[in-house]
Amino acid sequence: MENKYVFANSISGDEIKILRKSLGLTQAEFASFVNVSVKTIERWEIQKTPIKGEIVTLCRLIREDMDCVERFQVPEWRGPLRLWYGRGEETYTIIDVSPQQRKVIIYNFTQNVMRRAFGKIESPTYEQYEAFLESRCFPRSRDKMKLMLEELDLPFYDPLMIIEKTQGRMADDDFWLKVERRKQW
Repeated sequence: MENKYVFANSISGDEIKILRKSLGLTQAEFASFVNVSVKTIERWEIQKTPIKGEIVTLCRLIREDMDCVERFQVPEWRGPLRLWYGRGEETYTIIDVSPQQRKVIIYNFTQNVMRRAFGKIESPTYEQYEAFLESRCFPRSRDKMKLMLEELDLPFYDPLMIIEKTQGRMADDDFWLKVERRKQW
């Protein structure tokens, strides 16, 4: 038997506009959230014929969980260092770090603990952050480590510097880490 779903087949432009405004989003912000162009949102909102496609289901899901927009919003920086952790094109965890204060703040964007940078841990310590960084690098004890460091053009073993060169990629999985440094903090 084929599964069936309760979603409507279409939505009106007025319904999209009402939803966007109830979320307090501009057309550009809503376009970014639903992953379409601003021109598409503009067209939908004035369109008199029914709109079909994935946006119908997405709007229904958003109406059922209006907080989802905030849950997936990139938070304001809270440290001089920001790491993005994910797989493919998905970001699962953002990590804000203040090395001087030895403070780590994480934002998880998935319920799946297997995809989160720190698994079940919601408030990692600085030591857990350092261990996480090291887990995304080749081991300190690796044979011919000096050759690997030379190949990366690094003077010594430093997990963060290694990750900046390798994006934290490992042979046994397809997760990545992107490092951003805030210019002024």
